[in-house]
Amino acid sequence: MSSSQARNGERMIPQDFIARIRYVNALPPPPVPPKLLEIPNTGLSSGQYTNPGFASRLARDQPLNIEADAELGMPLDLVGMPGIFDGDESAIQAPAQQPPVHPHDRALLRPLATLGKPKLAETHVSFLRRTEYIASTTPKAPSSVFIKPNTASPASSSQALRRPEKRKAVLQEPDKGSPAYIKRKIVKSFEIAAAHRKDLTRVRHPSNSRLRCTDAFPILPDLDGFPDSGAYVTVKFVHNPVPSSNTYDTRLLSGVFKPITRSEEAETAIEVAMAAHARDPENNPRPNTFMNYEFYLPSDSTTAENFRRRFDVDDPEHDNDALYGKGGDHFQFDRVRAYETAEEKELDHESKFSDELVLAFNEDERLREKAVYYYPIMQRSVIRPQRTKNIARTMGGVQLDEDEFTVDQLDITVTEPDDYLKKHMSKFKEHPYGFEESEQGDAPGGVRTPVSDAGSDKDADGEEAD
Repeated sequence: MSSSQARNGERMIPQDFIARIRYVNALPPPPVPPKLLEIPNTGLSSGQYTNPGFASRLARDQPLNIEADAELGMPLDLVGMPGIFDGDESAIQAPAQQPPVHPHDRALLRPLATLGKPKLAETHVSFLRRTEYIASTTPKAPSSVFIKPNTASPASSSQALRRPEKRKAVLQEPDKGSPAYIKRKIVKSFEIAAAHRKDLTRVRHPSNSRLRCTDAFPILPDLDGFPDSGAYVTVKFVHNPVPSSNTYDTRLLSGVFKPITRSEEAETAIEVAMAAHARDPENNPRPNTFMNYEFYLPSDSTTAENFRRRFDVDDPEHDNDALYGKGGDHFQFDRVRAYETAEEKELDHESKFSDELVLAFNEDERLREKAVYYYPIMQRSVIRPQRTKNIARTMGGVQLDEDEFTVDQLDITVTEPDDYLKKHMSKFKEHPYGFEESEQGDAPGGVRTPVSDAGSDKDADGEEAD
């Protein structure tokens, strides 16, 4: 900082000096030194500088800077060639007969005119000419056939005039997306799967070649495991229903949901809302038909394990009454709390196999076939702790849909299904995708199965069905 001297009695004002720092950012020299070319100055009006061929012509006109020696880079040593000093130059000359060209080198001997994409025959079509289909290749004119007089034996002439044998008819692949095409692909996939199952060494992992297949299971539907509803339901808790711990509570595998029955007024209101929705779905939204449940768990883990064994048909002791324990004839379940449905997705019998499935592995061939059995899911529910009752009681004077009393304990006895349930379950075994019951639904013949198109008696391949 410095100050300038006062001039003519002026006041001294301090001034600051600001130093500017500049950094050197020099570009490196080009790898190839520039070369000046003498270009005739014809002006931009001539169009030479904007022509794409201008730079190519300059490159051809410039000589290549190649320093070649007296032998042009290819020294010739004649010592060792037979007969070269005796006047016999056959060793350095081309042979009289050209050797055959290797098949790999034939592509190198093609003329320049044949390189690149082949040009189609240009056909001049006049303006407003009638629509015609122009072939991509020019048809060849028919050539005359001259037959020489028969100078050979009759046997040779008969062989020469014999017509070529007809080629065997090849089965045409059906169109993609057609039923015949889909059926053929499905059958072929089963054949490939059967071959891989017999020889597991043929199975290859798609991304990791070091992995090897050790065992294979067929995936089969468990038709004997259908319940009376024809499908199963999955329930997901929003919050953990038991106190959190470091170990999994196995009692959750044996929980019981008891639906809370609605009152008659609530059922009537839902029916009226459903009827209004059916008449005018745009102005009348679909009513909420979610269910509320009471959730119960076994008293201890031993009761939960014995309860599952009682349902396991593969367990040889599932009919033993000793599984009930000290109770003698029932399992004791304690109430946890009430739950309400937060989300619900319901499918039909036709789409229950395409959304979500439950898999069960069976490796014991003594019980049944070794396979992976799958079971359909027709409803998925997400439940949360019920708070509607507490809010209604706080507000006061609100009529509740549920019964006022709650059951704190359940005594459950596992028995075999009756004849009606067995008959109903057997119907789903015959018709996994559902069926329609007639008025005599309880009768053995009161089932109307889906009927195929009566006007078509052909299978997917288009052949007559037996």
